[in-house]
Amino acid sequence: MTYDEEHALAQVAQEAITELRRRRRWKIFFRLIWLLIFIAIAVRLFVPNKGEDASPFANAHVAVVEIDGVISAGMEANAEDINEVLDRAFAAVDAKAVVLDINSPGGSPVQSGQVYRHIQALKADNDKPLYAVINDVGASGAYYIAAVADEIYADPASIVGSIGVISQSIGVQDLLDNIGVESRTFTSGEHKDFLSPAAPLKSDEVAHMNQVLNDVHQQFIDAVEAGRGDRLVDPESNQLFSGLFWSGAQAEELGLVDGLASLRELVDERYGQEMPVVVYSPDLTPWQQLTRDLKSSVTQQINTLFGKGEQINAVLTK
Repeated sequence: MTYDEEHALAQVAQEAITELRRRRRWKIFFRLIWLLIFIAIAVRLFVPNKGEDASPFANAHVAVVEIDGVISAGMEANAEDINEVLDRAFAAVDAKAVVLDINSPGGSPVQSGQVYRHIQALKADNDKPLYAVINDVGASGAYYIAAVADEIYADPASIVGSIGVISQSIGVQDLLDNIGVESRTFTSGEHKDFLSPAAPLKSDEVAHMNQVLNDVHQQFIDAVEAGRGDRLVDPESNQLFSGLFWSGAQAEELGLVDGLASLRELVDERYGQEMPVVVYSPDLTPWQQLTRDLKSSVTQQINTLFGKGEQINAVLTK
């Protein structure tokens, strides 16, 4: 065998060894990924879900129901899951009270209204006290839900309020004209392209949209007034129903909240420092929980990266 042949053979052997090492590294990587997924599923399967049924706790406790993030049918805070957890919390014999642990800028008025009415029905059949505690944000639809509680508490720096309804879009007609793009929309109804961004605003459609928003807004106002009653301080002059929001300290002065306290502080004051707090969670499959945890983590990182003040930004961009 010549020197060139030996050199070529050695080079081929070295490349083969390098390729084997590369494949081995990828195998280790994928095995680690699968191991992490397996561990996450095993934890969900073998660690019992807190608040799993009406009586898993031998001792007295305060039941906590979390409302976290944007309230929407496709998000973690959705009416179906929240109402299912509320049913178990109110049914728990050893639960001395139920607390809504709120950290949400709001969201769907439909989902918020469904939770509000479900709580009303539960309260009608149960004399268990219901409190709401607002963390960073309790605004818009989240405050809609909070209003049904017997008492609402917040941190002095919480963002509270935003009692209003919003619908946003942009008009691009002039832009399309300037770049020579023509919008072609075909409809079988006069208003099927209602408030199209590619067409001029129509006064009758704007009026109709305002009527819809005003109707939903009035539903929101009625719910807050029913829940808060005379505790609201001069709502008209203080513009409580204008969509403005306030700090927790300001909200207390306006009657939007009853006091300033965290969840633990509230429980300690009402039931003593020895009273345990138990978070009731939705009955999810391991895969559903893993997916939600990943989604929440990604959302939190995005908010951290682009937020211009986490609390107020959450209200403005919900």
